[in-house]
Amino acid sequence: MEYLVLARKWRPQVFEDVVGQDHAVRTLKNSIRFERIGHAYLFSGPRGIGKTSVARILAKAVNCVRGPSEIPCNECVNCREIRDGVSMDVREIDGASNRGIDEIRELRENIKFAPVSSRYKVYIIDEVHMLTKEAFNALLKTLEEPPAHVLFVFATTENHKIPATILSRCQHFDFRRVSIQQMAGQLRKIAAAEEISVSDRALVWIARAGEGSMRDALSIFDQVISYSGSAISDEDVEAILHLQDRRFLMRLMGAVLDRKADEALKAVQEAYYSGVDMRHFYQLLLEAFMHVLRVKVTGGGESLDLPEDEVKDLVALAEKTARADLQRRIDALLDEEEGMRKAMDPRLNFECAVVRLAYLAPLVPIDELLRKVETLEGRLAAPAGKGAVPSSPREEPAPLNNDAAPVCREEPEKWNREGKEAWDAFKTHVKRFSQPLWCRIEPGEFLGFEGSVFRIGFPGNYVFFDDLSAEENRVRLEQLGRECLGKDVTIRAERLSNGPGGRNDVSPNGQARGKRNHEIRTEALNHPNVQKVIDVFEGAEICEVIPKNGS
Repeated sequence: MEYLVLARKWRPQVFEDVVGQDHAVRTLKNSIRFERIGHAYLFSGPRGIGKTSVARILAKAVNCVRGPSEIPCNECVNCREIRDGVSMDVREIDGASNRGIDEIRELRENIKFAPVSSRYKVYIIDEVHMLTKEAFNALLKTLEEPPAHVLFVFATTENHKIPATILSRCQHFDFRRVSIQQMAGQLRKIAAAEEISVSDRALVWIARAGEGSMRDALSIFDQVISYSGSAISDEDVEAILHLQDRRFLMRLMGAVLDRKADEALKAVQEAYYSGVDMRHFYQLLLEAFMHVLRVKVTGGGESLDLPEDEVKDLVALAEKTARADLQRRIDALLDEEEGMRKAMDPRLNFECAVVRLAYLAPLVPIDELLRKVETLEGRLAAPAGKGAVPSSPREEPAPLNNDAAPVCREEPEKWNREGKEAWDAFKTHVKRFSQPLWCRIEPGEFLGFEGSVFRIGFPGNYVFFDDLSAEENRVRLEQLGRECLGKDVTIRAERLSNGPGGRNDVSPNGQARGKRNHEIRTEALNHPNVQKVIDVFEGAEICEVIPKNGS
């Protein structure tokens, strides 16, 4: 008996056998059940995913002696003839070799005659996009108003080449690539039926090599069986599919992320002498880094169609790497991709790229950078002889009941006598621990220090005046005041009624220029856009205010 390859032996014979095309199968079955069979269908999608097989099943379903039935019997004369490709009423036409207008004219003449023994004449035109423009034009009228006994099914891998006039006359089904897990499940069923011993990991490798095509995966599976017999080991699949490169992939990625350039070069060297194609290995490295980034972004490896052990390795790499660092390495690989394709010596380009990846310094998170800047500012602002601010990542305000001296407490009796000095010291303390609050109180004018109350004046049009009375801001200012002065203090904000300069608008001539500069700085700090920037970027401050055009 003639041997049938797995791709032919296990070709779907009913809709339920089709893998990964549930959207098309459900629609076609319902159209048969509700007697809403169209006169023209277009199946598009990549190779080997079931377009022609579904067309044959549809032809059997509408012509089955016991039908039309959504489940053809596969036993009657019509079903058997269609299955064996000898039916007079179901013609499969290759669009690549029958693409001219003469072939379409002949088809138009033949469709006038009734079916010989079936219910419908079915014309299945594969690779229909290969028809010439004149052939498509000749088909238009027939396709729009065919005889009641004719059914057209077109299949194509390039639906963008189909004229819009043809598309508008067909029901279009876009077939999808079959997922790795779906293909592995189908291969597992076939292996069990064929009494083949093979691991799930090897099946996933075969499915991945199929690249979404069920027919390609079955062809590869057939090849592996011919190599190994009925007992297939993982090593056999690795040898057939040239998967030895994956043994070096995780080593290389780990060395790059650990910034060990020497280990990374060793992995590339061993892969090269093992016969791994460097260009293909480069693409695998890029794909693997993308998998790690996907794990980092989604928080898990559930979305990856990979074996469980590979997913665990990728999750482990993602846990020890920052997202920004992964993104930088992927960008570097993408930048070098074109050069890798055109390289005279791809190994040399690969090794240069790997060294560059390994020596990429990790990015410092912006919040950590701001903490370091705040710590440095605190050290610079510390009074001479009193020591520097501790160098912890972020200095937290001292507890209210802490017996230790407050951070900026220095001669509080003097500050109580000299309220202006106390106010300046308080602003310095606020600036170190809360830039947004400091920017709101800095434009204020010191009016007096009465008991435990700071009286601060603000221009009448100060946009953040009400902000200072908000509960959370008021509580925070009082807490900072206790830390700085060693006593309970209250900030009383007052509006100045006589203009932006408040009560000091009338000043000696010698102070007029300084007063104007203070007003300009106040207006700049009051601007809503400036305040938004300061709120978003903690630690930002205005270093200099330059009047525009000397105004």
